[in-house]
Amino acid sequence: MDDEGSRVELRPVAEADLELLERLTNDPVAAGEHQWFGWHDPGYLRRRWHETGMLTTESGMLVPTLGGRVLGLVSWHRTRTGPAAYCWNMGLVLAAEARGHGYGTEAQRLLVAYLFAHTQLNRVEATTETGNRAEQRSLEKAGFTREGVLRGYDFRDGEWRDHVIYSVVRSDVAKD
Repeated sequence: MDDEGSRVELRPVAEADLELLERLTNDPVAAGEHQWFGWHDPGYLRRRWHETGMLTTESGMLVPTLGGRVLGLVSWHRTRTGPAAYCWNMGLVLAAEARGHGYGTEAQRLLVAYLFAHTQLNRVEATTETGNRAEQRSLEKAGFTREGVLRGYDFRDGEWRDHVIYSVVRSDVAKD
């Protein structure tokens, strides 16, 4: 996973990152097979960055980097799990050249550690399409537990798709 002796790190989104993040979320080739959900407002990310810096109490976005090179994005948002309970739902999108090297796994581990260190929520969950085997392996390597299949969960490319749901709770994470 090392690249020139560097390790994956997470940092807040900078204005210079917005062009890449826009491509990863609004360009079908850059987004990749499992992340393209159609065109959307091209100014949304820039407005959100100017308004909040992509960090609020309800949601956030960070960029994983390796030796200063931006690899993609990790994001999270608060999801209701009961009348007075919530968890984090997280996602990851990597640039094509960053896929397949273990960087996504490390970015997901780092995001879980960050969320557990800086918020009080007990659960982080993620879903991925049943056909996205690479992301399933990445989540498992990052310490997530496969919980089951969510049938007809997401609509992409003209059809409803099943997803696999994964989670990690605080007690799953070993303390140093």
